[in-house]
Amino acid sequence: MKSILAIGLGLLSVVNALPSARAAASATAVGTRFSIDGKTGYFAGTNSYWIGFLPNTRDVDTVLDHLATSGLKILRVWGFNDVNSRPGSGTAWFQLLSSSGSQINTGADGLQRLDYLVQAADKRGIKLIINFVNYWDDFGGMSAYVNAFGGNKQGWYTNARAQEQYKKYIQAVVSRYANSNAIFAWELANEPRCPGCSTDVIYKWATDTSNYIRSLDPNHMITLGDEGFGLPGESSYPYQYGEGTDFVKNLGIKNLDFGTFHMYPDGWGVPTSFGDGWIRNHAAACKAAGKPCLLEEYGSNARCDIQKPWQQTSLALAANGMGADLFWQWGDQLSTGQTHNDGNTVYFGSSLATCLVTDHVKAINAAN
Repeated sequence: MKSILAIGLGLLSVVNALPSARAAASATAVGTRFSIDGKTGYFAGTNSYWIGFLPNTRDVDTVLDHLATSGLKILRVWGFNDVNSRPGSGTAWFQLLSSSGSQINTGADGLQRLDYLVQAADKRGIKLIINFVNYWDDFGGMSAYVNAFGGNKQGWYTNARAQEQYKKYIQAVVSRYANSNAIFAWELANEPRCPGCSTDVIYKWATDTSNYIRSLDPNHMITLGDEGFGLPGESSYPYQYGEGTDFVKNLGIKNLDFGTFHMYPDGWGVPTSFGDGWIRNHAAACKAAGKPCLLEEYGSNARCDIQKPWQQTSLALAANGMGADLFWQWGDQLSTGQTHNDGNTVYFGSSLATCLVTDHVKAINAAN
């Protein structure tokens, strides 16, 4: 198999990556709750942006084994890794963006790494949220598209050439895993924003993109991946609409199966006490829409005393809009050393993990 798949050559080489066909997805939305492998209830999970880039499959197995033994069911990962120039051998990259012809890397340094993650997660009953692009510049993101096709990030959502390539990449990834039981949901973007834009911009883009994904995969769930900005209830920055998102309006998009929101009071300039109301107001919006809410990212300098009450509030709303929570981020010990510590990392086996993982899973099991 060639290591690079030119977009114009089609997707024939991905067929071997597909597992056998299944009648329906193993993760679904049931009212305002999630159902995983036939069990409906509240679930816990985490984020790992780096796991799909690891070159050593034993490291992938180690992390997934630790997640499984911890009782975490959902893992959100980066399904993108965009570049504008081809890296050297051994460096992970998934898509080369260029105005003269973009390429998708299906080789050992490319989507084969994601292939292994999906297959290994499936063996352990872990469900993956796979994201297609980053608003931020890490691992390429929308800026890599802008570098190739012109414009700026605010215009990315309506940039015809960028959107054409974005959809080609979505097709390449979805076609590999559309029949996998490991997929929890497809996610349009990590924290999509359009500062100063009308909220119609992201609404129309999300409607169009989710319709396209649904045409490729009628079974798995789809979600936006936004931070939950733009919400009635308070006047502080996160509730405002200046970032171009309207949480309630976006919840109404037919092919978005659940709502996402994030929570970083420290970075947003609001007190940590803000978190309780933030969760409750999103849960109320999701309950009104008849869809689950996922607290998809949250952190506050790796503090048990701050984050545990957030978890308790979210779990208490399990029958009233909240379906799951995923802390940011998972940390572990790999063959190369400790994974990235961004200040919010919860390391396997730590006292913080006992509080935010072990105790939380026990509370969920008791509630379910």
